[in-house]
Amino acid sequence: MYPKSIFATLCLLAATALSTAEDYPQPLELGSPAPDFTLPGVDGKDWSLSDFSDAELLLVLFTCNHCPTAQYYEERIKDLVTDYREKGVALVAISPNDPDSVRLDELGWAVRSDSFEEMKDQAEERGFNFPYLYDGDTESVSRQYGPLVTPHAFLFDSERKLRYVGAIDDSERIEHVSTHYVRDAIDALLSGKQPDIAQTKVVGCSVKWAGKSHLVEDYMKKLAARPVSVELADAATLAALRANEGSPDQPAKFRLVNFWATWCAPCIAEFDEFVEIDRMYSHREFEFVSVSLNRPDEKDRVLAFLKKKQAANKNYLFASAQRTPLIDAFNPEWQGVAPYTVLINPEGEIVHSEVGTIDPTALKLKIVNELNARNPW
Repeated sequence: MYPKSIFATLCLLAATALSTAEDYPQPLELGSPAPDFTLPGVDGKDWSLSDFSDAELLLVLFTCNHCPTAQYYEERIKDLVTDYREKGVALVAISPNDPDSVRLDELGWAVRSDSFEEMKDQAEERGFNFPYLYDGDTESVSRQYGPLVTPHAFLFDSERKLRYVGAIDDSERIEHVSTHYVRDAIDALLSGKQPDIAQTKVVGCSVKWAGKSHLVEDYMKKLAARPVSVELADAATLAALRANEGSPDQPAKFRLVNFWATWCAPCIAEFDEFVEIDRMYSHREFEFVSVSLNRPDEKDRVLAFLKKKQAANKNYLFASAQRTPLIDAFNPEWQGVAPYTVLINPEGEIVHSEVGTIDPTALKLKIVNELNARNPW
């Protein structure tokens, strides 16, 4: 995975690149009126600036699904709504990202990307208590406000003049927060004063402005060009796969193992999900391994399928037509039913297993939670 310092640097460099590139908008200047908008919300309603006319203050927050920084702030955003709703403060969140400009490897800290449908799922799963609007098709509203990263906050007074723009607070990690920029600005405005700090720099994931889909296409072509192979796995290989011991040169990672076969219809139907999972998380402390239950004389058929699926991860094929010893070598309690999927932690413990078709979202959530519990960025 990216070390913390490298990931933070990438985010900062991305934000700096945006601030210097002529094609990208700059944040709205302090004192500017709030640009009008009409955007679809995840609740099925179209929301406009006028819908918040009764609010004393309006916080327009640009955020998204996939960014780990944005995810860190989700609970704090909900708390802002709860704490200030009765004081006349309204909050609306807008996703500025073009989903077609998000690469799979940028989803390494996420369960889903930034499409409108995925926003609906995110809002429901996380219990959002605020309007969450989509601007990813045209980004016309986002370009008027000019967020550099997600999240990026714009606070307007009763006359809808911009009085604060910047970060929500001074650390994505809540335990390290020392200054609550947005809360301080809200409190000041509610008491008839101007914020002591009216503008701050921001750290987060760069806004995915439209026009970069060709970069995503180039990235997918590189993935498609990676070599695909399959090796025979005997009992010793499968026992080692299950043990997940690693080595001094290659410490153990979280290992997702899927047992499948070309004659297993559910296996074939869901295999693309595993390839996507591998592409999302393999740059972190994670690896995906597939094991085919086909007979060894069917190696060509297995390899042809794997190449069609662009499965450049580690792939194995049962080395013997006598499957029971191989099944027992991996897990004596497994009866050989396919598909069979297990997630093994670096200590060799199975932290998730299921027989039958996976729920891709639930599996991704389990992987992300396990990875983040060990080493968030």
